[in-house]
Amino acid sequence: MKIATGVLIWISCLMTTQAGEWEYLLDEDLTKFEIWMGVPHSSVTGLPDGTPQSKQAGQGIGVPMGLDNDVKNVFSTIIENGEVVLYITGEIYGGLTTLENYSNYHLSVQFKWGDKKWPPRLNLLRDSGIIYHSYGKQRRFWQVWKSGLEYQVQETDMGDFISIAGPKVQIRVNWNQKRARYDKTSDEYASTYTSAYPEPDKPHGEWNSLEIYAVGNTAVHVVNGEVVMVVEEATKANGTPLTEGQIQIQSEAAECYYKDFKIRAIDAFPPEIRAEMRLKGE
Repeated sequence: MKIATGVLIWISCLMTTQAGEWEYLLDEDLTKFEIWMGVPHSSVTGLPDGTPQSKQAGQGIGVPMGLDNDVKNVFSTIIENGEVVLYITGEIYGGLTTLENYSNYHLSVQFKWGDKKWPPRLNLLRDSGIIYHSYGKQRRFWQVWKSGLEYQVQETDMGDFISIAGPKVQIRVNWNQKRARYDKTSDEYASTYTSAYPEPDKPHGEWNSLEIYAVGNTAVHVVNGEVVMVVEEATKANGTPLTEGQIQIQSEAAECYYKDFKIRAIDAFPPEIRAEMRLKGE
């Protein structure tokens, strides 16, 4: 079907008015964030005398280092080709959390893995994550992260969904997998850990494009330009719609990098994203 030129211009203008200006979240001093450090593993060296450590740090067993106590510079910035890049060593579990709350937005970031891994995940997949719509107190999960919705960033698992410390959601799933997997065509739903589909990850060391579109209490995970997850009817544990919150970037025992980290307001899902969604009742 052909669309008249005038209609195309109208659609283009409509899409422009739906999206605000980009806000770039990274600067050299990470002034738009606070840092919470969890429990350091017993293998970590170079900590101040008397810092509590634990062999079970990966399960949050022990005493967290707390707010603005990143003595090992787990979260820092470097400059590459004139651009600010967030560098995460991964040595200690922690969270880099925006000072501001956000709702109705398009979040976009570039991400790649480094090579270094740390205990207790030396023999596991490299892991990180973006927790959006974060709320409540620090250390709600594993003595580190707030409650929220996680866009999983893990080798072979980009864009998976995890509920962190309480929220409930509805995701269309296919159960004929090792675990629930997102399936736009399904009429079955889950609120558990759900694998993304497809999984268009880039090879190790290459930059991946990660995006989150959030409108109300519905969110869409996009990896390298492909919709891989639609999260519906997000609520807090008490049933209140979960429509806003802070954004947390995880340190979880793997070296990694983020750049071009930006967010803008939207009041509806862009047509190209909405066309890939099938919501309840459709």
